[in-house]
Amino acid sequence: MASIVLAISLMTFIIFFGRLPIFRRTPIAWLYSFFVVHVPNAVLAIDRRLTGGRCTSSLQRFGSFMMNDKHPTVVIFFLVLLVGSEYMAVPSAWPFLTGFQRVCVVVFCTLPYLFLYLAAYSDPGTVSMGSLKYHLSLYPYDYALFQPGARCYTCNLLKPPRSKHCPICKRCIGRLDHHCIFINNCVGVGNHHWFLLLLLSTAFLASYGGWTGINILGDRVIERFPTWSLWPWRAYEAVGANSALAGTALANSPRKMPFDMWLMYLSWGMKNFIHLGSVSLLGMLISPLVWGLLAYNLWNVWTGQTTNESLKWSDWKYDMDDGLVYKRRMSHERRTNVVAATTEAGGANPLTSSTRWPVEAEHVLVRSEDGNPPAANNNDLPGVGEWERVWTLRDVENLYDLGFWNNLKDIFIPNYQFNTRGLPAAERRGRPRKRVPRK
Repeated sequence: MASIVLAISLMTFIIFFGRLPIFRRTPIAWLYSFFVVHVPNAVLAIDRRLTGGRCTSSLQRFGSFMMNDKHPTVVIFFLVLLVGSEYMAVPSAWPFLTGFQRVCVVVFCTLPYLFLYLAAYSDPGTVSMGSLKYHLSLYPYDYALFQPGARCYTCNLLKPPRSKHCPICKRCIGRLDHHCIFINNCVGVGNHHWFLLLLLSTAFLASYGGWTGINILGDRVIERFPTWSLWPWRAYEAVGANSALAGTALANSPRKMPFDMWLMYLSWGMKNFIHLGSVSLLGMLISPLVWGLLAYNLWNVWTGQTTNESLKWSDWKYDMDDGLVYKRRMSHERRTNVVAATTEAGGANPLTSSTRWPVEAEHVLVRSEDGNPPAANNNDLPGVGEWERVWTLRDVENLYDLGFWNNLKDIFIPNYQFNTRGLPAAERRGRPRKRVPRK
């Protein structure tokens, strides 16, 4: 059972996160390519030889429906797993819990349902004609990942900074992080905080439930076998009269319990408390996966980026490695002139209106097709001065990173109005700041 749970957890992690930039050129990326690219190609080749490709065509349609259409299948599976596990474990563990532990169990079992509902049914930040001006006021354009004047080809709306069109939800989402099949919804500016709280509450539920259940199970084994311990190195056995050491100096003295005997006593506890033991083992094994998902999302908060933006920065990094990226200083006058030429919305030009963000772009970033910098006098591009080749992401300012606590405020406090009092002088002017390196 442990092997199956570990295998499922590892496969889930690889499928959902193996393509992220942080895992490129690692065994995780290799396993992702193996399972997502090479194994399906091998199966397709075999099926073409045996059935003419009919079987894999059906599987591809089913896989496309599961991964690219909006449906509650994974949400239902998640709820069944939660409800089933609690139904099996809580009644068995309840008589052995203290008053404080019972309160913790009630709280930890309730919060995931609450945050799942809020994350799944809250508006993630849909961009529409009515909300366009609001989303344009949240963030300035950074002239690197997000350029003014760009339109969504599907919605035919002006694209606010940090927004992206979700092909599954069929709409543009403000500050889109990703589409999560576990909540059947996008994670965006409207529900990102609920999604983080869902991960946090689920991680605590899996860890606390697994640890508490294992300890209760261990206490029941110790009641039956007093020399046993939950920690194998602390378990011992006494040399009895029937032992080969009887009559020697070691008779009736404790000695370390062999590991196979330790497992045998544990299996007795698992057999007699099968529901509690299996659910506790499941919680202990999947808790590292949930904590890992939470850690990755908090890392994005730490570095001031979304999952979507981390993928965009990864593309820029590869162009930088090829020497195709240039930057130059931003001119606020030139920026105003370029932005003023874009499409207006709502009777005014929202692209030139001020935002709540306390800093603005200090440089413009461009790609070069031939490796040569654009002309310095190119009036179609904002910025002034000579173009400078960029080789690493460390040389590029991430406009949306204000530091960890300000990044958290941006996520957890809707419409938080930033001010410059808490920022150093250099940050108030929007100059480049030292940040945690992005990967």
